[in-house]
Amino acid sequence: MLRALYVDFNSYFASVEQQLRPELRGKPVAVVPMIADTTCAIAASIEAKRFGVKTLTNVADARRLCPEIIFVESRPTVYVEFHQRAKVIVESCAPIASVNSIDEMWIALTGRDQPRAAAEKMALEIKYRLGKQLGECITCSIGIAPNSFLAKTASDMKKPDGLVVIELADLPHALMGLKLNAFVGIGRKMLQRLNDHGINTTPELLGANVEKLREAWGGIEGERFWQKIRGEDVAQRETQTGSISHSHVLAPDVRNHDKAQAILSRLTQKAAMRLRDGAFVTTSIAIAIKLRGGERHKASLRVDATDRTATILSSVQSLYESLLLDRSVRNGSPMQVGMVLGGLTPKVGQSLSLFDTAPNTEKLDRVVDELNLKYGNNTLFWGGAFGSRKSGRMAIAFNHIPDLKTESD
Repeated sequence: MLRALYVDFNSYFASVEQQLRPELRGKPVAVVPMIADTTCAIAASIEAKRFGVKTLTNVADARRLCPEIIFVESRPTVYVEFHQRAKVIVESCAPIASVNSIDEMWIALTGRDQPRAAAEKMALEIKYRLGKQLGECITCSIGIAPNSFLAKTASDMKKPDGLVVIELADLPHALMGLKLNAFVGIGRKMLQRLNDHGINTTPELLGANVEKLREAWGGIEGERFWQKIRGEDVAQRETQTGSISHSHVLAPDVRNHDKAQAILSRLTQKAAMRLRDGAFVTTSIAIAIKLRGGERHKASLRVDATDRTATILSSVQSLYESLLLDRSVRNGSPMQVGMVLGGLTPKVGQSLSLFDTAPNTEKLDRVVDELNLKYGNNTLFWGGAFGSRKSGRMAIAFNHIPDLKTESD
């Protein structure tokens, strides 16, 4: 029985750029965070991928692999807007069960849509409507299978613009030719764990019993994986927001600690606004700095539950100053900064600390949020972010689609 249809957009960021800029069509394109020789591609067009350029390929290597490549600075707001339009189009064919990332979503097939012919007809209709309403450059690969895990796997088996169906009768043979890391959930560390347990090939993985996979995964996830690769309908595990994070790769002209702190302040203010918009408070704050040469330094602290920008900014500043006590950090050139608000809990029912001596800025935060929502983010901001308005721009993480209300530039 077919239960899932998975939609995976091809070279999404680059395809959007090619759709909006006809002069880029048919040419190798790499989308980068900024136009600089020290950055890397966050997306590559179908044409660029044919030369070996892919996500995280640095600019120098991309030029070596493909001398004709065109670098385009990313436009996160545009990609989110296209994503929202794509969702509406897919929803016009069938309800979306889950949006997994900005370029991936899946549909739970039910009733008359479960037979192969009906599911394939739906897939072709989705492709047609996306091309008609979003544009000819916006293509997707679609996988159809007994569960969303196998449907995702199928969507990766024929790119670009593919359509692959895996039925129960096709298992396990349809998977035998895949590499172990082609399966969702098997990254570098998990691959090593499998190797340590004597599993080095996909046939060995598919032939392993449930006890061996429980042992390899270290618990119930191994059993869940065993069930999923056999086409069983395994319930999705519930997730909840546990943290809010932002990071930014610094442009060459702001790779000093003063500018880095200003950009970190802007990222922090954006995170604090998201915190309040979600009605959460944070109980832990962490920052990270990546220096030229790749050296990373981190610092974190626990705090009383808060959603106040002033309190969070003060903590971030203290953490940065603590890192500067290290000579290698102080004398180094910051290449990237990031921050995380962790230990999130709902604000409802939270009581403030009796020993909190910080000024009550709740009303100020509310006014700043309202003005930024009405007139655009960065209409009002705390002084620590002065001079950073062109930096710390909205970015799209693999597991987080920005909310244009609170995160747009």
